Amino acid sequence: MSAAENRYDEPRDPRQDRPLAGLFADLARESANLARSEIALAKAELTDKATEAAGGVAFIAVGGLVAFAGVLVLLASAVLGLSHVLAPWLSALIVGVVVLAVGGILAYVGKNRLSPANLRPRRTMNTLDEDKRWAKSQLAR
Repeated sequence: MSAAENRYDEPRDPRQDRPLAGLFADLARESANLARSEIALAKAELTDKATEAAGGVAFIAVGGLVAFAGVLVLLASAVLGLSHVLAPWLSALIVGVVVLAVGGILAYVGKNRLSPANLRPRRTMNTLDEDKRWAKSQLAR
C-alpha cells in the first residue's frame, strides 16, 4: 500500500481545509451563541433564586408576626413575674435589656446568612469557568 492510498483512508477533519476567515466567522458566531446561552442560564438561575427567596420571605414575615404577638405576651408575663421580687421599673428594665441582647444576636446571625457569597449564581459561574477553559483549549490548537 502506498502512502497516497493510506492518506485517503484516514478520516479528515473538515475544519483543517477551511480558510482562516471562515474559522474566525465560526468563532464569532459560536462566541455569540455561547454568550447568549450563558446570559439565559444566569437569568433562569436568578429567577429561580428570587422565587425561592420570595416564598421564604413570606413565611418569615407571617411567622414573625405571630411570634411577635407571643413574645409580647411572654415579656409582659416576665415583667409581672419579676415585679413580685423586684421593683416594677427594675423588672421591666431587666426584661428589656435581655430582649435587646437576644434581638441583636439574632439580627447579627441573619445578616451573616445574607452574605453575597450565599446569593452568587454558582452554576453560571461554573459554566463560565468551563467555557473559559474550553475557549483556551480551542485557541491552543
